Amino acid sequence: MLTKVQWHYCLDEMERMFPDAHCELVHKNPFELLVATLLSAQCTDVLVNKVTKDLFQKYTKPEDYLAVPIEELQNDIRSIGLYRNKAKNIQALSQQLIDLYDGEVPVDRDLLTTFPGVGRKTANVVVSVAFDIPAIAVDTHVERVTKRLGLCRWKDSVLQVEETLMKKTPIELWSKAHHQLIFFGRYHCKAQNPNCPECPLLSVCREGAKRMKKIVTA
Repeated sequence: MLTKVQWHYCLDEMERMFPDAHCELVHKNPFELLVATLLSAQCTDVLVNKVTKDLFQKYTKPEDYLAVPIEELQNDIRSIGLYRNKAKNIQALSQQLIDLYDGEVPVDRDLLTTFPGVGRKTANVVVSVAFDIPAIAVDTHVERVTKRLGLCRWKDSVLQVEETLMKKTPIELWSKAHHQLIFFGRYHCKAQNPNCPECPLLSVCREGAKRMKKIVTA
Protein backbone atom coordinates (compact mmCIF):
# COMPACT_ATOMS: atom_id res chain seq x y z
CA MET A 1 0.00 0.00 0.00
CA LEU A 2 1.17 3.54 -0.71
CA THR A 3 2.59 5.51 2.18
CA LYS A 4 1.38 9.04 2.85
CA VAL A 5 4.61 10.42 1.41
CA GLN A 6 4.19 8.36 -1.77
CA TRP A 7 0.57 9.44 -2.18
CA HIS A 8 1.50 13.10 -1.81
CA TYR A 9 4.17 12.54 -4.46
CA CYS A 10 1.41 11.18 -6.73
CA LEU A 11 -0.74 14.23 -6.04
CA ASP A 12 2.16 16.54 -6.88
CA GLU A 13 2.84 14.71 -10.16
CA MET A 14 -0.84 14.77 -11.19
CA GLU A 15 -0.88 18.48 -10.43
CA ARG A 16 2.10 18.88 -12.73
CA MET A 17 0.48 16.78 -15.47
CA PHE A 18 -3.03 18.23 -15.23
CA PRO A 19 -2.94 21.63 -13.52
CA ASP A 20 -6.17 22.69 -15.25
CA ALA A 21 -8.18 19.52 -14.62
CA HIS A 22 -11.87 20.36 -14.31
CA CYS A 23 -15.39 19.02 -14.72
CA GLU A 24 -15.89 18.39 -18.43
CA LEU A 25 -19.69 18.28 -18.27
CA VAL A 26 -20.93 21.50 -19.87
CA HIS A 27 -23.43 23.34 -17.67
CA LYS A 28 -24.49 26.84 -16.70
CA ASN A 29 -25.98 26.27 -13.24
CA PRO A 30 -26.36 23.63 -10.48
CA PHE A 31 -29.56 22.22 -11.97
CA GLU A 32 -27.96 21.60 -15.36
CA LEU A 33 -24.96 20.01 -13.65
CA LEU A 34 -27.28 17.73 -11.67
CA VAL A 35 -29.05 16.58 -14.83
CA ALA A 36 -25.80 16.19 -16.79
CA THR A 37 -24.16 14.17 -14.03
CA LEU A 38 -27.19 11.91 -13.78
CA LEU A 39 -27.04 11.36 -17.54
CA SER A 40 -23.30 10.58 -17.38
CA ALA A 41 -23.79 7.33 -15.46
CA GLN A 42 -22.30 4.54 -17.61
CA CYS A 43 -21.82 7.08 -20.39
CA THR A 44 -19.01 9.35 -21.58
CA ASP A 45 -18.96 13.07 -20.87
CA VAL A 46 -18.44 13.67 -24.58
CA LEU A 47 -21.74 12.02 -25.48
CA VAL A 48 -23.58 13.73 -22.62
CA ASN A 49 -22.35 17.13 -23.81
CA LYS A 50 -23.60 16.38 -27.32
CA VAL A 51 -27.04 15.59 -25.97
CA THR A 52 -27.27 18.42 -23.45
CA LYS A 53 -26.30 21.01 -26.05
CA ASP A 54 -29.87 20.84 -27.37
CA LEU A 55 -31.47 19.49 -24.19
CA PHE A 56 -30.51 22.52 -22.10
CA GLN A 57 -31.92 24.88 -24.71
CA LYS A 58 -35.28 23.10 -24.64
CA TYR A 59 -35.41 22.54 -20.86
CA THR A 60 -34.12 25.34 -18.65
CA LYS A 61 -35.86 24.63 -15.33
CA PRO A 62 -37.50 21.70 -13.50
CA GLU A 63 -40.98 22.69 -14.66
CA ASP A 64 -39.90 22.26 -18.29
CA TYR A 65 -39.11 18.58 -17.81
CA LEU A 66 -42.56 18.01 -16.31
CA ALA A 67 -44.37 19.86 -19.10
CA VAL A 68 -43.70 17.11 -21.67
CA PRO A 69 -44.75 13.45 -21.85
CA ILE A 70 -42.13 11.01 -20.62
CA GLU A 71 -41.87 9.62 -24.16
CA GLU A 72 -40.77 13.01 -25.48
CA LEU A 73 -38.04 13.34 -22.88
CA GLN A 74 -36.93 9.78 -23.60
CA ASN A 75 -36.63 10.64 -27.27
CA ASP A 76 -34.56 13.73 -26.45
CA ILE A 77 -31.96 11.63 -24.62
CA ARG A 78 -32.35 8.41 -26.59
CA SER A 79 -28.69 8.23 -27.66
CA ILE A 80 -27.63 7.93 -24.00
CA GLY A 81 -27.54 4.55 -22.32
CA LEU A 82 -30.37 3.70 -19.92
CA TYR A 83 -32.33 6.62 -21.35
CA ARG A 84 -35.74 5.34 -20.23
CA ASN A 85 -34.77 5.09 -16.58
CA LYS A 86 -32.83 8.34 -16.70
CA ALA A 87 -35.82 10.18 -18.21
CA LYS A 88 -38.03 8.85 -15.42
CA ASN A 89 -35.52 9.96 -12.77
CA ILE A 90 -35.12 13.42 -14.29
CA GLN A 91 -38.87 14.01 -14.15
CA ALA A 92 -39.09 12.61 -10.62
CA LEU A 93 -36.22 14.72 -9.28
CA SER A 94 -37.67 17.77 -11.03
CA GLN A 95 -40.92 17.22 -9.17
CA GLN A 96 -39.07 16.78 -5.89
CA LEU A 97 -37.11 19.98 -6.46
CA ILE A 98 -40.34 21.90 -7.02
CA ASP A 99 -42.24 20.32 -4.14
CA LEU A 100 -39.52 20.57 -1.48
CA TYR A 101 -36.95 23.16 -2.57
CA ASP A 102 -38.77 25.77 -4.69
CA GLY A 103 -36.97 24.45 -7.76
CA GLU A 104 -33.50 25.13 -6.35
CA VAL A 105 -30.83 22.45 -6.03
CA PRO A 106 -29.98 21.95 -2.33
CA VAL A 107 -26.38 22.43 -1.25
CA ASP A 108 -26.36 19.50 1.16
CA ARG A 109 -24.93 16.24 -0.23
CA ASP A 110 -27.10 14.03 1.95
CA LEU A 111 -30.24 15.82 0.74
CA LEU A 112 -29.12 15.36 -2.85
CA THR A 113 -28.84 11.60 -2.40
CA THR A 114 -32.58 11.48 -1.60
CA PHE A 115 -33.37 12.43 -5.20
CA PRO A 116 -34.25 9.68 -7.71
CA GLY A 117 -31.19 8.54 -9.65
CA VAL A 118 -28.78 10.56 -7.52
CA GLY A 119 -26.17 8.51 -5.71
CA ARG A 120 -23.24 9.58 -3.61
CA LYS A 121 -20.96 10.09 -6.62
CA THR A 122 -23.40 12.40 -8.38
CA ALA A 123 -24.07 14.32 -5.17
CA ASN A 124 -20.34 14.77 -4.55
CA VAL A 125 -19.85 16.13 -8.07
CA VAL A 126 -22.66 18.65 -7.63
CA VAL A 127 -21.59 19.99 -4.22
CA SER A 128 -17.95 20.15 -5.30
CA VAL A 129 -18.34 21.72 -8.73
CA ALA A 130 -21.50 23.80 -8.29
CA PHE A 131 -21.04 24.91 -4.69
CA ASP A 132 -17.27 24.66 -4.14
CA ILE A 133 -17.65 22.34 -1.15
CA PRO A 134 -14.71 19.93 -0.67
CA ALA A 135 -15.72 16.47 -1.88
CA ILE A 136 -14.28 13.51 -3.76
CA ALA A 137 -16.51 11.74 -6.25
CA VAL A 138 -15.36 8.20 -7.01
CA ASP A 139 -16.10 7.24 -10.60
CA THR A 140 -14.58 4.40 -12.60
CA HIS A 141 -11.41 6.39 -13.33
CA VAL A 142 -10.80 7.34 -9.70
CA GLU A 143 -11.45 3.80 -8.52
CA ARG A 144 -9.20 2.26 -11.17
CA VAL A 145 -6.27 4.63 -10.59
CA THR A 146 -6.29 4.40 -6.78
CA LYS A 147 -6.42 0.61 -6.88
CA ARG A 148 -3.73 0.28 -9.53
CA LEU A 149 -1.44 2.58 -7.57
CA GLY A 150 -2.02 0.61 -4.40
CA LEU A 151 -3.57 3.45 -2.42
CA CYS A 152 -6.65 1.25 -2.02
CA ARG A 153 -7.20 -2.50 -1.95
CA TRP A 154 -8.63 -4.27 -5.00
CA LYS A 155 -11.58 -5.47 -2.89
CA ASP A 156 -12.44 -2.02 -1.52
CA SER A 157 -15.93 -0.72 -2.20
CA VAL A 158 -16.49 2.66 -3.84
CA LEU A 159 -17.29 4.11 -0.42
CA GLN A 160 -14.08 2.69 1.05
CA VAL A 161 -12.10 4.25 -1.80
CA GLU A 162 -13.72 7.61 -1.08
CA GLU A 163 -13.02 7.30 2.64
CA THR A 164 -9.36 6.42 2.00
CA LEU A 165 -8.94 9.37 -0.33
CA MET A 166 -10.51 11.75 2.18
CA LYS A 167 -8.31 10.41 4.97
CA LYS A 168 -5.03 10.60 3.05
CA THR A 169 -5.61 13.76 1.00
CA PRO A 170 -5.59 17.26 2.54
CA ILE A 171 -9.16 18.59 2.52
CA GLU A 172 -8.18 21.69 0.57
CA LEU A 173 -7.07 19.40 -2.28
CA TRP A 174 -10.12 17.12 -2.37
CA SER A 175 -11.96 18.73 -5.24
CA LYS A 176 -8.88 19.37 -7.34
CA ALA A 177 -7.47 15.89 -6.71
CA HIS A 178 -10.81 14.41 -7.75
CA HIS A 179 -10.60 16.05 -11.18
CA GLN A 180 -6.90 15.30 -11.58
CA LEU A 181 -7.49 11.63 -10.81
CA ILE A 182 -10.21 11.57 -13.47
CA PHE A 183 -7.95 13.23 -16.04
CA PHE A 184 -5.10 10.89 -15.13
CA GLY A 185 -7.36 7.87 -15.62
CA ARG A 186 -9.10 9.22 -18.70
CA TYR A 187 -6.05 10.42 -20.63
CA HIS A 188 -3.05 8.54 -19.23
CA CYS A 189 -3.79 5.50 -17.05
CA LYS A 190 -6.49 4.20 -19.38
CA ALA A 191 -8.48 1.07 -18.65
CA GLN A 192 -7.24 -0.94 -21.63
CA ASN A 193 -3.94 0.71 -22.46
CA PRO A 194 -2.27 2.46 -19.50
CA ASN A 195 0.86 4.36 -20.47
CA CYS A 196 3.10 2.69 -17.89
CA PRO A 197 6.45 3.16 -19.71
CA GLU A 198 6.06 6.96 -19.66
CA CYS A 199 4.28 7.27 -16.32
CA PRO A 200 5.85 9.54 -13.68
CA LEU A 201 4.15 7.44 -10.99
CA LEU A 202 5.69 4.15 -12.14
CA SER A 203 8.22 4.05 -9.30
CA VAL A 204 5.46 3.84 -6.68
CA CYS A 205 2.73 2.08 -8.68
CA ARG A 206 1.82 -1.49 -7.68
CA GLU A 207 0.13 -2.41 -10.97
CA GLY A 208 2.68 -0.55 -13.10
CA ALA A 209 5.53 -2.59 -11.67
CA LYS A 210 3.72 -5.83 -12.57
CA ARG A 211 2.95 -4.66 -16.10
CA MET A 212 6.49 -3.49 -16.77
CA LYS A 213 7.87 -6.81 -15.51
CA LYS A 214 5.67 -8.65 -18.02
CA ILE A 215 6.91 -6.37 -20.82
CA VAL A 216 10.57 -7.01 -19.90
CA THR A 217 10.13 -10.79 -19.70
CA ALA A 218 7.97 -11.06 -22.82
